[in-house]
Amino acid sequence: MKNTVGAKVAIGVCALVMGIAVWAQPGQPDAPAVPAAVSASAAADVGAQGVPAILASAQAPVPVASAPAVAAPAPLTRPALVAQSSLNGADTAWMMTATALVLLMTLPGIALFYGGMVRKKSVINTMASVVAIAAVVTLLWFAFGYSLAFTPGNGWIGGTSRFWFEGLSYLKDAGKVSVSHIAPNIPESVFSMFQLTFAIITPALIVGAFVERMKFSAMLWFIVLWSLLVYAPVAHWVWEPGGWIARMGALDFAGGTVVHVNAGIAGLMCAYFIGPRRGYGREAFEPFNLGLTMAGAGLLWVGWFGFNAGSAVAADGRAGLAMAVTHIAAAAGAVTWMLGEWIVRQRPSLLGLCSGLVAGLVAITPAAGFVTPGSAVVIGGIAGLACYWGATGLKRLLQADDSLDVFGVHGIGGIVGSLLTGLLASPLVSGVQGSVATQALATLVVLAYGAVMSALLLIVIRKLVGLRVDESAEQTGLDIAQHRERIGT
Repeated sequence: MKNTVGAKVAIGVCALVMGIAVWAQPGQPDAPAVPAAVSASAAADVGAQGVPAILASAQAPVPVASAPAVAAPAPLTRPALVAQSSLNGADTAWMMTATALVLLMTLPGIALFYGGMVRKKSVINTMASVVAIAAVVTLLWFAFGYSLAFTPGNGWIGGTSRFWFEGLSYLKDAGKVSVSHIAPNIPESVFSMFQLTFAIITPALIVGAFVERMKFSAMLWFIVLWSLLVYAPVAHWVWEPGGWIARMGALDFAGGTVVHVNAGIAGLMCAYFIGPRRGYGREAFEPFNLGLTMAGAGLLWVGWFGFNAGSAVAADGRAGLAMAVTHIAAAAGAVTWMLGEWIVRQRPSLLGLCSGLVAGLVAITPAAGFVTPGSAVVIGGIAGLACYWGATGLKRLLQADDSLDVFGVHGIGGIVGSLLTGLLASPLVSGVQGSVATQALATLVVLAYGAVMSALLLIVIRKLVGLRVDESAEQTGLDIAQHRERIGT
């Protein structure tokens, strides 16, 4: 291994994750029942009555027979076919909208956000990487990923019943449609598509750690293997009711650990194994166009409403609160990053404001359905300062060329948000009590597993196809070297 720091990290966390895994599996409490909406109606028969009966009823009370009790349907424990009439139209419409919003975060949000920050000679490569990830991960999700992440299996991985979207049915004549046990009020096709957008944006975030120097082929190999061997298992652990982290009681409303901690640690390992860009630390790397970065940041801010409010899987008050705290936390993160930069560097920057708002969005993600607006200010404000340090001081300590601060913003923001969720989760909002210790354990496990698996995958891919372009390709730029294209003139 060329980079001794990366090797030490991988070896150390390997032993740690094995110990945690053995400790955590036995003796976990049963998963809570999936809430199901139940409606009951009672009909009263009114017979034809003569005038004497009506008069008599005015003088004496008439006993009313109580309606027979209607048993509530048992909550689903696995995907199933249900009557089309049992779905909630408002919830379905909102979730289709939220799905489009989250996809907008990647296409074109992340592509613009990252493309504006790299040098001109690698803008096309950066954007092509994001587009390719969206396409490849979609096919993986259709084939295997959704089933492995969101169907019942065991505490570690889901089953095979939804491979190739088998069973995602809509039977018009029978009036039946398949639903997930996690979201029984919307079609399973909508739920699986919503979760697909999360599966797309998570590996797309990792691109920011290795821009301008990783082979396009190596990137695709890494994303394919990482999506199946890291993202899908972690999503199952945290979000499927039978997952061992879910059973432990850890809270992650919309992806603090599954998306941001997971992507952050993978990006850091990529930065270690691929090595720094040539000239890193010795020459200025001028961003191509910060206007594109600002446009991407704006799309992320708007799309994040689907990301967080959509994770309520309903058009209800919790979704509305999640939207409010998301916006507030983003604003707080932008302001505190700006103030930190103003104090340290004597001037605020557009890039700092964009990074700060993303930091606030990242940190509120695990907490969005559990906290009050006041807590959102605290979470976003702390995240803005913590991620500013993560992208500056911590980056220097780690000695990694995490080019666009994937770990510094998403990794650190996800850690901060996860821990503060345990501290600030309000039972009045969600009916659950947070635990900092439980949140810390869940975060540590995801960090450890992601670091070990990412390191192993990078070692294998380096042996198979190599990780890094040659020196001449890097100097020319990946746009020409990898794609025979250039941006503009």
